[in-house]
Amino acid sequence: MTESIVQRLRETAATLPADRVSMQTLAQAHGPSAHGTWLLLMAVPCLLPVPGVGTVLGLGMVALATAMWQGQSSSCLPQRVAELELSRHWAQRVLGMLASAYSVAGRFAKARLSHLASVERRSSTAAAIGLMALIVVLPIPFGNVLPALTLMLIGLGLVFRDGVAVVLGLAMAGLALCVTLGAILLGLSWGSERLPGWLFA
Repeated sequence: MTESIVQRLRETAATLPADRVSMQTLAQAHGPSAHGTWLLLMAVPCLLPVPGVGTVLGLGMVALATAMWQGQSSSCLPQRVAELELSRHWAQRVLGMLASAYSVAGRFAKARLSHLASVERRSSTAAAIGLMALIVVLPIPFGNVLPALTLMLIGLGLVFRDGVAVVLGLAMAGLALCVTLGAILLGLSWGSERLPGWLFA
């Protein structure tokens, strides 16, 4: 399964015809739709320095987390996400990164502790995905990196039914949350020091 997905993604990346490529086109290249694959597809572009992408895809992942929280077994890309377009260059980067993620995961991930990799109503996994997606939306310099990597790890865990990967993703979510809160507090402290003293008199 992994080899076929990797090959399909790389072949699609090499033959993208248009200057602008929609997320719907990338989704079709990605293959079967499921919570894990949608999560991967939306998380990977958040690692790229493309303005506005993190906001749209972050909100898309919030919608996905909401569907998971409500116990919906299937979902689709929100219209705004499906219509989001990337340049051919960035679309190729996304497909290449997805192929690499599947290639690496294929060596280590396997079906184990599968009950931890299931999408259940009001699950901690759905809550973590929603929280990380909200952090992606925040305008914090480089603030997307840890949450996006966390979401990728959870997504791979869901795809491969690997509960260990999901648990590691949840642990990384805790780290990402701590780092984000630290960055916000540091920014507030730095900002207050630069404000005129009379504001606090």
